[in-house]
Amino acid sequence: MPKSLTMLNTIKGSLLEKFYPAGWDLRKIDRCCGLGLKKITTRARFWNRNFKPVVVEDVSEMDQLMGDAIADQIEKTRKVGQELAIILPVGPMGMYKTVVKRIKASGTRCDHVTTFNMDEWSDAAGNTMPGDQPGGFENAMKGALFNPLGRLTVPAEQRNFATRKNLPTYAGKIAAIKKRGGRLVTVYGIGRACHIAFWEPQLAGQYPESRWKRQTHRLGVALHPLTIEQNSLHSFNSRFTLIPCFANTIGPGLFLQSDFCIGGADGAYPDRGAMWQGMSLCVTLQHGPTPWIPSSWMPTMPGRLFFVRQLGGPLEPDAH
Repeated sequence: MPKSLTMLNTIKGSLLEKFYPAGWDLRKIDRCCGLGLKKITTRARFWNRNFKPVVVEDVSEMDQLMGDAIADQIEKTRKVGQELAIILPVGPMGMYKTVVKRIKASGTRCDHVTTFNMDEWSDAAGNTMPGDQPGGFENAMKGALFNPLGRLTVPAEQRNFATRKNLPTYAGKIAAIKKRGGRLVTVYGIGRACHIAFWEPQLAGQYPESRWKRQTHRLGVALHPLTIEQNSLHSFNSRFTLIPCFANTIGPGLFLQSDFCIGGADGAYPDRGAMWQGMSLCVTLQHGPTPWIPSSWMPTMPGRLFFVRQLGGPLEPDAH
């Protein structure tokens, strides 16, 4: 019998042997998970000097702080007459209420802002659902941000969604804004499989690192099973049959250009002592950058990563 009946000692010959991305060092990942809150928030050598993880006590505090950070970028760029290109996620979402409240309170018009939704559900060819379909990201953004802003909102022609036709234009539009002196900000969540947007870890096997870092987008990415299961839990009430198996997404060639990044991790259920995002957070902060873990690049750029305290671990087993 092995000394320890863990995945690390029993994975050979199991269905999981080919399930996890080929480039994942499971022992290194496991070490990150055992570090605990103090160590995962200790500055690592690969962190940008202007990157900082921020511990919050609950989701409502995270929504407030992330929303304030986004509103700060909108208001500050408006004040100095600078264009703002901002890449936005659908998840986390709670921060948009704070953004709306702040922008309305300050009366800041958002016609200097161009938004880029980072991803959208699709089929294998990159065809996306209608923009008004429930569960779709375009529909979600209109309901959470653009419509509530009213007369102050981002002009319709400056809202970009990740459709088959429009996603390939993102890079040129962002480059033009930056050439005019604009600022690029990326807002993000971290996936169960450590993706950013739907740029999945297995894509690392298709490019050498130098080319991987230049990829601006991808149509019809095959989603990792962990990604589908994550979304079934927090967006589809466990009904995984409604989730497409593919998505359109931005790539590292865009988010690695960011002047500032605002991240959030809230995947915890305090009342049940459970979570889905602890491993993803710990690895993001302390693993070190590798294309096999897309979120591991976020600490290399200026920004803030807000996360619920529970996710910091150490992540110990607790049967219940």
